Amino acid sequence: MAKKLSRIRSFAVLMLACGITAKNVSAQATPSLKEVFKNDFLIGTAMNTPQIEEKDAAADALIKQQFNAVTPENIMKAEIIQPGWDKYNFDEADKLVAYAQKNNIKVNAHTLIWHSQLPAFMRRIQSADSVKKYFENHITTVAGRYDGKVYSWDVVNEALNEDGTLRKSVFLDKLGDNYIVEAFRLAQKAAPHTKLYYNDYNIEQPKKRAGAIAIIKKIQAAGVRIDGVGIQGHWKAGSVPLKDIEESIKTFSALGIEVMFTELDLTVLPNPWDNTTAEVSATAKSSKEMNPYAAGLPDSAQQTLTQSYADLFRLFRKYKKNISRVTFWGVNDGQSWLNGWPIPGRTNYPLLFDRDFKPKPAFFSVITTAKGQ
Repeated sequence: MAKKLSRIRSFAVLMLACGITAKNVSAQATPSLKEVFKNDFLIGTAMNTPQIEEKDAAADALIKQQFNAVTPENIMKAEIIQPGWDKYNFDEADKLVAYAQKNNIKVNAHTLIWHSQLPAFMRRIQSADSVKKYFENHITTVAGRYDGKVYSWDVVNEALNEDGTLRKSVFLDKLGDNYIVEAFRLAQKAAPHTKLYYNDYNIEQPKKRAGAIAIIKKIQAAGVRIDGVGIQGHWKAGSVPLKDIEESIKTFSALGIEVMFTELDLTVLPNPWDNTTAEVSATAKSSKEMNPYAAGLPDSAQQTLTQSYADLFRLFRKYKKNISRVTFWGVNDGQSWLNGWPIPGRTNYPLLFDRDFKPKPAFFSVITTAKGQ
């Protein structure tokens, strides 16, 4: 009981230091992230299909209030937007573009080339010429359709291993290690009015960061345009690698490109492995120990999440001249992919809004960083 009371007192001290009270959390008019940080960087969120179709009224209201940038979770990935060799499905992507135009929101399109979520027909292709034809047609057709309609593209996604070497994929296997440069070359031609980015997780870590730097320098040396790099930001509350993040902001910025944080969420749950990854195909076994907060988030964990977000946004604001966008990977906790990855059925709390779309203490701690607190 004494330990519990101590945690509660510590949490209360933290909230007061951030200007947060229980009355504020429940009753005050909710500030707008996009307004609070409008002179710093864009604030984005990932949108799922029901949200794009405006079937989720609560999410719709929150998106319009809080965010000025959106990234589609899935509907622009290859398996959905090009389900057949000569068949494209632009319906949902067109709806997203229309939604964004109507609400004065910038779209970061995601993603043109990725080893995962490829259309089924790609698994049957053996010929390098056929892979090259798909590669060229997909980039040219999809990027070209949305040039001037979307703000930016994640041209290539997650092309690196943890040691900074190129990940084995059908594109590396069939097209060789110059495929990333060629992807940007094709995107530049098809979408001259669109920002072009490389996106990956763990590239704040030194070895993987070195691999990303090598990719960027190779693209630049070829005379091809790359406008920025996206650091995904799938980290754990209480152990966010702030020093590595800061060094990455400085190093990437020195290359003359924008830096973004593109899929931000802070897990509060135990890691089933002794390493960190955001590989979507990774799985782990379920256990009670791996799902400790099914009944709700205790004060101690809430405090850790709140402090971690505050520390992170203080760092972002320190480098606001170098950072162009911060995007959360989901609108609220219930939507987060971390409820089902890497263990299905877990209950996670990684975002700023709870399952009822209400702002959490972490939200207010983020808001206070814009005031220099």
